[in-house]
Amino acid sequence: MLKIFITATDTDAGKTYVAQALVNAFVANHKKVAVYKPISAGCQYVNNELVNEDALLLLQQANCQQTIRQINPIAFEPAIAPHIAAAQLQQTINLAEINQGYDNIMATDPDIIICEGAGGWRLPLGQGKYLSEFVQFTEQNVILIVNMKLGCLNHAVLTYQAIVSDGLNCVGWIANCPESMPYLSENIAELTELLPVPKLAELAFEQDIHQAAKKIDTSLITEQL
Repeated sequence: MLKIFITATDTDAGKTYVAQALVNAFVANHKKVAVYKPISAGCQYVNNELVNEDALLLLQQANCQQTIRQINPIAFEPAIAPHIAAAQLQQTINLAEINQGYDNIMATDPDIIICEGAGGWRLPLGQGKYLSEFVQFTEQNVILIVNMKLGCLNHAVLTYQAIVSDGLNCVGWIANCPESMPYLSENIAELTELLPVPKLAELAFEQDIHQAAKKIDTSLITEQL
């Protein structure tokens, strides 16, 4: 079973967009793909259930007949840091619950699980815990999404170093280029030198997720594992 965790240099960096494309690419290769977004904020009530838009988009690409609650077990309505949203409700975010949700998905025996994080690598859960601890516990392979904008070189290198220092395998990075960045090609070339893992894709925003999927070289992921 291939286990992939999608993280990024910051929030709103394109994790969901890339995760959708990656799921689509593997499904097109006849793989059974499950998805997981353990924690989210900024959700809306649908039929008396909090639903996260990103989790819904992942559900639409996967092919394992999951429910929205299986994909996203911890959901908050306010669009704020999840641990602050939890504190407002006098709740705590439990790593054991996140781990159990992942175990439940593994039990369905997919070929691949693609898990999307929230925020950046060190998303606080409260009480001194971080979402990255879940990735360590489940020993997932990590893909780093770099939001191509001023400051991304520093953000990318620091995030990569944190992933490696946590004892995890970063299998590659993806340059997400939703907007025009001055000297984009020079910055991508610099990141290619700075990050000692393959660049898996260079993505601009595609209306059709199938087109984005075609730009990701999944062989660069699987050949490392």
